Amino acid sequence: MAKRDYYQVLEVARTASEADLKKAYRRLAMKHHPDRNPGDATAEESFKEAKEAYEVLSDPQKRAAYDQFGHAGLEQGRGGVDPGEVFGDIFGEVFGDIFGGGRRGGRQVFRGADLRYELELELEQAVFGHTAEIEIATLGECETCAGSGAAKGSQPTRCTTCGGAGQVRMQQGFFAVQQTCPRCKGRGSLIDKPCDSCYGQGRVRRARTLQVKVPAGVDSGDRIRLSGEGEAGRNGGPPGDLYVEIAVRKHELFAREGADLSCEVPLAFTTAALGGEIEVPTLAGQATLKVPAETQSGKIFRLKGQGVRPVRGGAVGDLYCRVVVETPVNLSAEQKELLRKLDATLRADAQRHNPREASWLDGVKKFFENIAP
Repeated sequence: MAKRDYYQVLEVARTASEADLKKAYRRLAMKHHPDRNPGDATAEESFKEAKEAYEVLSDPQKRAAYDQFGHAGLEQGRGGVDPGEVFGDIFGEVFGDIFGGGRRGGRQVFRGADLRYELELELEQAVFGHTAEIEIATLGECETCAGSGAAKGSQPTRCTTCGGAGQVRMQQGFFAVQQTCPRCKGRGSLIDKPCDSCYGQGRVRRARTLQVKVPAGVDSGDRIRLSGEGEAGRNGGPPGDLYVEIAVRKHELFAREGADLSCEVPLAFTTAALGGEIEVPTLAGQATLKVPAETQSGKIFRLKGQGVRPVRGGAVGDLYCRVVVETPVNLSAEQKELLRKLDATLRADAQRHNPREASWLDGVKKFFENIAP
């Protein structure tokens, strides 16, 4: 019986990409797999046909020969296909990345663990940016054995339980489950003579010093990702990442809320009454704040553009200064006498000079009058 065109078998165009070929093959393999079609000889033949077509077209050299000469350009005498093996390969390709594993050179590889480091910063460092030097302890590839885990002069031997795959397969009807080989623990090989430095693990714990560039405008809770700076992978797998979490220390003057800053400014009661100018701090230096006469305690003044430029972009925040009128202390006898005289003149027309106090006292008086029997 003449063989069908491989592109027709996979139902793809002759210009199909590698991804298109794989997608088509998976679909047909799942559709015609013998476990899903028990006793169906036609389905089994279709399954084998799709496997053969994919094997040729997924190989660049074989595909070029096939495109030029057709079936005649390929070697003859292809062996049989183990449906279970094919299904296992598809299972690993589809689900391997989800569980953190993969395959390399016939063995199972594992990505290294991600690490977390908390970096404390002063407010100024977070606002203007900073380069910090940190030291982390992590599992890195053993330099003595280059990560193989075997002593110098020896080599790991292939695991006979899993055949070097690092996984064993269990079949129950249609469902095929792969699990880590219990003998080699997923390595695909066994070590007769462990490395003296890593004791056969292929990784050793060591301290590393890294420089972290902190962008301007970060805040507590922000994370900086350092790709590939986590723990080394196993069996040649890729390393994990390092996540640096920012924690901004409490500042003695300023509090931060998003892009805005706030601070509390003590104000002499004479300046509050008569008005004047005071110097207030900002992260960029001193600024002059004009205080109008008769300013009350708790009044908030806004200094536009004296806040923080957010790390993710946007307008610069503002600085909010809340004034707190300070009662004078440690008065001399003369000063106390002057205040008594001032108080007498103020109370002579309390409704005019202390309207809030006078209004409050009137309210208290009415309250007691209403509850009196």
